[in-house]
Amino acid sequence: MSVPPFRDRHDAGRRLAAALLHHAPLRDPVVLALPRGGVPVGWEVARALGAPLDVMVVRKLGVPGHEELAMGAIAWGGIRVVSDEVVRAFAIPARVLADTALMEEDELLRQERAFRGDRPSVRLVGQTVVLVDDGLATGSTMLAAVAAARASQPLHVLVAVPVAPKETCQALRAHADEVVCLNTPGRFRAVGDWYDDFTQVGDMEVRRLLGLADSPD
Repeated sequence: MSVPPFRDRHDAGRRLAAALLHHAPLRDPVVLALPRGGVPVGWEVARALGAPLDVMVVRKLGVPGHEELAMGAIAWGGIRVVSDEVVRAFAIPARVLADTALMEEDELLRQERAFRGDRPSVRLVGQTVVLVDDGLATGSTMLAAVAAARASQPLHVLVAVPVAPKETCQALRAHADEVVCLNTPGRFRAVGDWYDDFTQVGDMEVRRLLGLADSPD
């Protein structure tokens, strides 16, 4: 399936929301966006669904020297996912993987403080969790997000993204209850290739969108 590139993350979020609105009714949905790039997408989805918006803080473990490629990911609650295929392909020692995870834990904790502070996380027990990002490559970050969400005993876990390789979406279906992906290109190089504007999202923008989640503007 192929559609024109998204103008920006808000455009991608509106298109993703439209697809979800044509989906079977979601029972008690809660939107969890992966910061930082997934938050503008998730904001549009949450607004369209009339659902609460929160963040699911996940940190990619980048391959040294090729940081854009994930060899794994970590999430809140001690969740760690490792891509055995990438680790084997780059012959990554266990010590390098552990050191990278330790370094990313500091950023994970910083983002938790920055994006939540003293505010409690949204209740997930018995809810339909909609995990949103601006796109996926290997899917390691989303796998970690799914595992972290499962720990809170939701009723249903749905992954929703604008673009990802077909094989990544297929792999996620073994872990999430459902996967909704607007684009599954045969040739996939990077998520940013599918956006006209893929400007990095800053902390202030994330906090602003979380604060305006229930605003009509």
